[in-house]
Amino acid sequence: MSSGRHLAMLALLTLGAMAVPAHAATIQIVMENLVISPAEVSAKVGDTIEWVNKDVFAHTATARNGNFDVTLAPKQSASLVLKKAGTVDYYCRYHPNMKAVLKIAP
Repeated sequence: MSSGRHLAMLALLTLGAMAVPAHAATIQIVMENLVISPAEVSAKVGDTIEWVNKDVFAHTATARNGNFDVTLAPKQSASLVLKKAGTVDYYCRYHPNMKAVLKIAP
């Protein structure tokens, strides 16, 4: 093999080794004092959303488009893996003034 080809193969192998696939993230959203924080989150399909209820009463994370409806007991948490791209408005069914948005990229 010529040294030019050898260098080209070595460069390709090095670049291939550097291209590490992105790992899914876990994004924490807190429900406390009748507020969802942060109120707007950007995520990707495959990421996990973990809602943490720090209040002394139950909450829900209910998608207006029907994609999910998660119930959180007081002082508990719940998780959901995002499966579909799009913008999802959600709220607490028990406290409708608690609203938030998930922006989910492919």
